[in-house]
Amino acid sequence: MEQLLQELGSFLATEVPRFREKWQDGADSWEARCDWQRTMAAGKWAAPAWSEEHGGRGAGVAELLAVEETTASWGMPALPGMLGLKNVGPTLAVWGTEEQKQHLPRILTTDDVWCQGFSEPGAGSDLAGLRTRAVRDGDDFVVNGQKVWTSNGMYATHMELLVRTDPEAPKHQGISVLLVAMDTPGIEVRPIRQINGEAEFAEVFFTDVRVPVTALLGPINEGWRVTRTTLGHERSGVAIFTARFERQVRELIAETVRDGGAASVPPALVDRLTALYAEARVLGMLSRQMMSRLEAGQDPGPEQSVIKLAWSEALQRLAELRFQLAGLDAVAAEDGIEAGVEYLTSRSATIAAGTSQIVRNILAERVLGLPRG
Repeated sequence: MEQLLQELGSFLATEVPRFREKWQDGADSWEARCDWQRTMAAGKWAAPAWSEEHGGRGAGVAELLAVEETTASWGMPALPGMLGLKNVGPTLAVWGTEEQKQHLPRILTTDDVWCQGFSEPGAGSDLAGLRTRAVRDGDDFVVNGQKVWTSNGMYATHMELLVRTDPEAPKHQGISVLLVAMDTPGIEVRPIRQINGEAEFAEVFFTDVRVPVTALLGPINEGWRVTRTTLGHERSGVAIFTARFERQVRELIAETVRDGGAASVPPALVDRLTALYAEARVLGMLSRQMMSRLEAGQDPGPEQSVIKLAWSEALQRLAELRFQLAGLDAVAAEDGIEAGVEYLTSRSATIAAGTSQIVRNILAERVLGLPRG
């Protein structure tokens, strides 16, 4: 791993200054982020866990976490094609035909930007309750329905779409996955304006959309198996967030002490910072445990759900503390408004990738063995 991180460090030391010089204004814009992803892809750092055949480095879970943390420490913007890199790409590598795998190099370079058509107005946390239909008509499926809370929906060129192909089957069966180009006739994308003023999500409407049968990913009516591959990568990615969370807590502690000295920190604030730091360390321990399982080719185990639940709620407490420390500046001053945006954005942490209520149900039923209510 040491050699891998040395190579990454050299790469970043060269490329980060070039990027910042090129994008002195608007480094967080969509265009700039796409440019940075292409740079990372050229060095085989955009998706280091992918196989070398597909443009990665074959990095293990522990190496991936170290790469993510090292890159984040340089303060670079998030890669815009994250859903394709983290979720859709690995799913294509497992389930895709040779023709479908041709999307993989395009995902690396942002020529393809993917979103996931999973949640619906009546099927979010209960994903298997989806109602968007795909009916076979010759060499096509005809799709009708609606998706909502689609991340990157306004920018995406393609969607991994969950549809119901057998309405008579039990709800976890009769589901299929289609790979759909977003410029297909009959698709309408509408932005969802969030409380923080941004529009990171979209709702997507399908009206008699014809999708070729060759776009079917995995076996017909066995889409739940395919989906579990995607969701497994999505939730395992929380391990990366726990590493960032620990760094964020350390930074807040350093800022608090630096601003007024350790003696000036109120005891109540010391207690809250200490509790957050303890949570961060425990989450780090659980993440390492989970990574050891994944490295050994095993199921991630209950740690996956525990980490998701604890991290999302701890992140909200951290954002709330930052917001309170910023005071009026969090809503009024340009140099403090980031804390306000962070606070508003953190509300989504207990919803994305499984709500806290759903995760608690999973732990109650599958870990504690409690009966269904």
